[in-house]
This record gives sequence, structure tokens and C-alpha cells, in this order.
Amino acid sequence: MKVILLQRVAKLGQMGEVVSVKDGYARNFLLPQGKALRANDMNIKSFEARKAQLETENLETRKEAEVVGQKLDGQQFIVIRSASDSGALYGSVTTRDVAEAATEAGFTVDRNLVVLDRPIKDLGLHPVTIVLHPEVSVKVTINVARSKEEAELQASGKSIQELAAEEEAAAEFEISELFDEMGAAQDDDDN
Repeated sequence: MKVILLQRVAKLGQMGEVVSVKDGYARNFLLPQGKALRANDMNIKSFEARKAQLETENLETRKEAEVVGQKLDGQQFIVIRSASDSGALYGSVTTRDVAEAATEAGFTVDRNLVVLDRPIKDLGLHPVTIVLHPEVSVKVTINVARSKEEAELQASGKSIQELAAEEEAAAEFEISELFDEMGAAQDDDDN
């Protein structure tokens, strides 16, 4: 099916281009979302008449998105989840969770704007892309932790596995000290 793009669509084309797409993609996504019109004579004439208005609206929304993007770019948001000792989450962090974390921090982010490269299924710092406008996207970091304290430690650069190894080493050291003291006490009793 041939359609006229009413806005820039990633990996498809710029506003005003007539592109050929699969029927289902056009019917189920582009047309209902208002991102395209069917490419027939009447719609082409209608688009040409509205082109200046659409370009002005696109420019205004892009400027607004760039302003928000400058504030949002590089931000770090904390998401608290329960996880196993090895750091695997019971479930995963979704686009909705990322949007809620950003909204709690004072930004207006819809879950449809959040793009996850891969599912977030473990504790740690994860980069996430937020597409504010077809021409404006920013990167934020999601800090997935079991508690606020753990999130602060992760933000300082330590991973959950490193913290667990340090705790285990400290526990082994305390146990060896205890046995050394018990051995020394036993030696004193023998003398």
C-alpha cells in the first residue's frame, strides 16, 4: 500500500514522502496513529494544501521536545524491585516502569515514548532511549535495585556481585579470626 507520511517515521521516511508499506503496517499503525494518509489523488491534494501547516506544527513540537530533551538527557532514575541474591529480578522492568520513574522525578514521559533495546531482567544500571519526537531522542539510565541504599551504591560504581563478594569475604575473615582466637585460647589452656 502506498501512503503519504504526515511526519518523520524512523526507518521509513520523512514528512511528505510517498512510501510503499505492507498493508497491515499501514492499516494497524500508520493510519490510526495519524502518521500517514493513503496515497490517492484526493489525499495528495489535501496534503499539499496542509503541508505548510504540518511543517510548522512539526517544527514547534520538535523545539518543545528539544527543550525537554536537554533536561532529560543523562538523567538517572531509580526503580526498586525484588530480586534473587545473584541479582536476577523476579519479573522484569517494563516501559511502563521507566515512564513512571521519570514521571515521579518530574518529567512527563509516556510509556509509548520509551524504547528498551532488550528486556531489563537483572539489577544494575541500564541505558534506555526515550524518543520525545521522531527527530529527538535522549538516553537515560535506569538504576534497578532492591533498596534505595543499594541504588546509591550502584550509582557510585559498585555492582551487586561485587558487594556480595565483599560481604562474603568479610564474613569469611570474621570466621577465620574467630577460629584463630579459639585456637589461641585452646593453646593457652593446654599450657
